[in-house]
Amino acid sequence: MSYLSLFTSTTMFFSGYQRSLKEARYVVFGVPFDATSTYRSGARFAPTAIREASLNIETYSFRSHVDIEDAGIHDAGDLHVSGNIEETLRRLSLVCRDIIGMDKIPIIIGGEHTLTLGSSKSIDGDFALISFDAHLDLRDKYMDEEVCHATFMRRIHEKVKPKVIVEVGTRAVCREELDYLFSVDDIKYVSSQRIMRDDLGNILQDIRSTLSDCSKIYITLDMDVLDPAFAPAVQNPEPEGLSTSVLLDILLGLCDQRLVAFDIVEVTPHYDFGITSIQAAKIIFEFLSHLYKIGLRCRG
Repeated sequence: MSYLSLFTSTTMFFSGYQRSLKEARYVVFGVPFDATSTYRSGARFAPTAIREASLNIETYSFRSHVDIEDAGIHDAGDLHVSGNIEETLRRLSLVCRDIIGMDKIPIIIGGEHTLTLGSSKSIDGDFALISFDAHLDLRDKYMDEEVCHATFMRRIHEKVKPKVIVEVGTRAVCREELDYLFSVDDIKYVSSQRIMRDDLGNILQDIRSTLSDCSKIYITLDMDVLDPAFAPAVQNPEPEGLSTSVLLDILLGLCDQRLVAFDIVEVTPHYDFGITSIQAAKIIFEFLSHLYKIGLRCRG
């Protein structure tokens, strides 16, 4: 062994535990891109901030009784983004398609939410898209842009055509989005107000019934689904959001062996002192621990 390999190493892998690509089940990579941000930019810094936070979180999950060290994670680094959004989305789609083709699950750390348009294009066949988000993001155009953080879900619905889209935690919409939502039958939503007032068991049952005919699930999580009290450093914060515990109850309650991809987006680290990045890292920890536990059950 050389002194180079003995005394030096890459500065950060998510969680601090790195498996080889061949051994890993989950492939983490960042997408440091926020070119269409219109309020609080800076999500391009989130992959690094969330990785740093992940190194300082204890690794055992009391929810799943799994240690993240056992989950089998490979951190592939960051996507080489382009200044052109279409090229960045193309590269993202190609990378995700490669990972899924290896029978592994991409875990994407954004970056702005427009990225989900690129990664969703990598999934073949019918799939359900579950979006945890304060916003519907169903505008046709925003500030004259057809592809941006406020329109990407409309583009996904029109061009990618998931079997169903379920938006969870909704509380910030415009009339145009509601008109579009009510004109179609394959986009469902659950408002944050309903989540806070209704029984979570009823909500999970309703969403699961919507997903019952889907063989694949993609989950995208915009950190503004959380109330700003829990996640202040997001691009477009909205009051009356979810708590971290309620979010995890729903997220893990919907995640099963059908999951093919996951992304977490819209953290803008410099708007707080690390709170939101810690929340994001913890959510990924709990999510991966839960997935690993499901995998053990399936193999058992």
